[in-house]
Amino acid sequence: MKETICTIPINDIFMPKDVCPFCRMEKMLDEQYVRFITGDAMMEPSVRIETNKKGFCRRHFEQMQTEGQKLPNALILESHLQEIIDIHMPKKLRGKPDKKQLENLKKELSSCYVCDRIESDMHHFMATIFVEWAKGEEFRKLYNEQPFICLKHYHFVMSAATGKGGLSSKLIPDFYAETAALTKNYLMSLKKDITHFCSMFDYRSQGQEWGTSIDAIERSIDFLTGKG
Repeated sequence: MKETICTIPINDIFMPKDVCPFCRMEKMLDEQYVRFITGDAMMEPSVRIETNKKGFCRRHFEQMQTEGQKLPNALILESHLQEIIDIHMPKKLRGKPDKKQLENLKKELSSCYVCDRIESDMHHFMATIFVEWAKGEEFRKLYNEQPFICLKHYHFVMSAATGKGGLSSKLIPDFYAETAALTKNYLMSLKKDITHFCSMFDYRSQGQEWGTSIDAIERSIDFLTGKG
């Protein structure tokens, strides 16, 4: 695949041919945004407006705390907490709860600046992937050489392919067949390994080899949750 400013990240993600490429893509973005949010973005007004409004999920708060320094985290929290006080808390502690205010708080509790940025970037990456796959050249071969696509990203990829800005209806059947094969084939092998793992606890299996089933539980959880 010819390398351009758009395809270089795609090449970097797909070339290793190790676990789910979309998990690698998401992990790359995850690490970049956590570093960004506790670094240069701390003093960027437009970013701070968004982080004050959306906040972060627990996982990204914990990553920010682990990977970032204490002062940037404290400054981000200071303005985010003030936003919650100003927007989501009642001005006077009497009367009845404001249903609209509670509904807005519910939305805030389920939002995360980093998650939203990752999702947006993943869709941008998918647009490039569809273009390269449609060419039917090296990238399509590279795509099919991936070990598997996890269940979470199978849903994401097929939803993107069939949604607005996805692949043309003419290309969908082939893309579906190739993508589904990457997920189903690995799913079948996982099921086989899990079954063998279970059988090893039967006294009749004494002396048999665990083989690839030895880490079947961990690999199955990764496949099902999108941490492949």
